[in-house]
Amino acid sequence: MIRKKITKKIIPYLGLLLILAAFPFKSFSQETLETLNQALRYSRYSRLSLKILPIQVENKKFILQMPVEKIEMDIEFDTYQFAYAVLSGFQEPITDQNLISLTKDDIIRETEYHYYFEKTVTIPESQEMAFALLKATDTRQGDVYYYHIDLISPFVFGHPNFWAYYRDGIPFDQAFVIQKDPIEFKGRGLIEFHNFHYPTEFDPPLPPMEIRPAPVTREIKVDYKGSFLANLPKTFDEDGYYFIQADTNSTQGMMLKSVPETFPRVKDYDEMVEMVVYISTRREHETLKEAEDKKIALDQYWYSLTKDEETARKLIKEYFKQIEFANIMFTDFKEGWKTDRGMVFTVMGPPNEVFFRLNGEIWSYVSPDSNSKITFTFARVKNILTPNYYILNRSRALQPDWFKSITTWRNAQMVF
Repeated sequence: MIRKKITKKIIPYLGLLLILAAFPFKSFSQETLETLNQALRYSRYSRLSLKILPIQVENKKFILQMPVEKIEMDIEFDTYQFAYAVLSGFQEPITDQNLISLTKDDIIRETEYHYYFEKTVTIPESQEMAFALLKATDTRQGDVYYYHIDLISPFVFGHPNFWAYYRDGIPFDQAFVIQKDPIEFKGRGLIEFHNFHYPTEFDPPLPPMEIRPAPVTREIKVDYKGSFLANLPKTFDEDGYYFIQADTNSTQGMMLKSVPETFPRVKDYDEMVEMVVYISTRREHETLKEAEDKKIALDQYWYSLTKDEETARKLIKEYFKQIEFANIMFTDFKEGWKTDRGMVFTVMGPPNEVFFRLNGEIWSYVSPDSNSKITFTFARVKNILTPNYYILNRSRALQPDWFKSITTWRNAQMVF
């Protein structure tokens, strides 16, 4: 009798233990901004691109503009589940209690290319930091997309009380603007905006194992281009980048990189020569730059790597596809391929893991033939022009894996 009673009590616990054994304990751990793997943000095969573009209404009151770009064609809204949250830090758990669902009724505007949500949030007066998070879950295979941005943190100097918009009314969700393509600036009660142009051009970054300091431009030229009216089409036609402000006495503004109409693709043979610096020897690159006919020189360069015309064509296509993605994802006041993150993305490919910290970003590449990881750490640097300025922590220890990837490129064996 006693044995039967004990058996009845033990069986339910055994069942619970079996259930727990079937699911690793990490499945029950609470997610935070620090533990989210946001690799899909940089994937070449993403079906969505999420953005949060905050407008600061008052000291701690923000309008969260949340455009979702439809990379996948003929998308159905119910294919995805959307939610957003405002968090007090990178360690705050992301739970059903602080995630707020976004339904079809929450769509402010839908176009062929975007869903657009908009929500107003107020941060408690006592809260020192705040971060907005947008989440999209693909209900077909369970892929989860994230995008987060600082609302209040040591790395932002405040947010503008205006924004730029496409012709269809969707908030401008890029860091770059195509020259001669008009956009409109709007803000509550604002009549005009001030326009500063920086014609500066930048060199490609040094490789990851180069620990000597990169040369720094002693002077950055800036031209005040005057003011322009709100709610009217505005173009930016000169090379460089622009900083737009409603109030020149504040640090708040919006930065735009002005680019030619071919961007994010390669513009011409001169630019193509510049871009192959990452996989070329110094002597090869100097020879290309000195060539009178860049097209002939490049044809010879690519053929010398592959010894086969068809393979050379495939290599060219793949390499410049990487450049294009780098330009889309990492452009700030530099073209995306010239940033540290763009350089690593171009050579190493999309990272398998991407983890954010308040003061940095960590990329890991898992070797296909082993369990080893190659890790690149990017330090976040305060910059008045953009809250997303990152510099690679360079180390000689990265040299073997970097050269291995370059060799893979030169042998036309890189596959993503």
